[in-house]
Amino acid sequence: MHKTTIACVLLLAAAGFGHKALAQDQPAQQPAKAQEPAPPEHFYHLDFVVEDVNAEGKVVNSRNFSTTVSTVSHSTNSIRSGSKIPILTGSTGGDTQFQYEDVGASFDIRNAHEFSGQIAFELTTALSSVASLDPNLHEPVLRQDKWQASVFVPIGKQTVVFSSDSVDSKGSTRVLVTATQIQ
Repeated sequence: MHKTTIACVLLLAAAGFGHKALAQDQPAQQPAKAQEPAPPEHFYHLDFVVEDVNAEGKVVNSRNFSTTVSTVSHSTNSIRSGSKIPILTGSTGGDTQFQYEDVGASFDIRNAHEFSGQIAFELTTALSSVASLDPNLHEPVLRQDKWQASVFVPIGKQTVVFSSDSVDSKGSTRVLVTATQIQ
């Protein structure tokens, strides 16, 4: 009798554990979550202005660049504008060798989205130009500014997103952005 009781207890225990194991194999029923509606897609026209400013604070040169971004696609928009300038790297047997360097402006705009009445995006920018010629080497000296930042631009208001003092003069360079929503 004692063996029969132990066998029955083991069978009941096994049946209980088997039931629990089957229940664990079945997917849990979770309440359906309400899907939040996707934010509406808006398009913005971005105007970039690069200004060279002299020591007195007067703009002596400016360049304009434009693109359109979407607030939903989260794609990367790129602007590239410039030239390649030759840099003398050597001369052998009458054959002159040059390396070409990019000079100009590049803008990469990523993950544009609306935030508290502003447009926010990640901006990577590189600006380069010929600063001067080295009188001893007769080679160009290149000036470069590179940066990456998250920026917030009030819609419809021109905003300085970058400013840098010149290393070789009392002037500076600044980048301004204006965002206009496209209706």
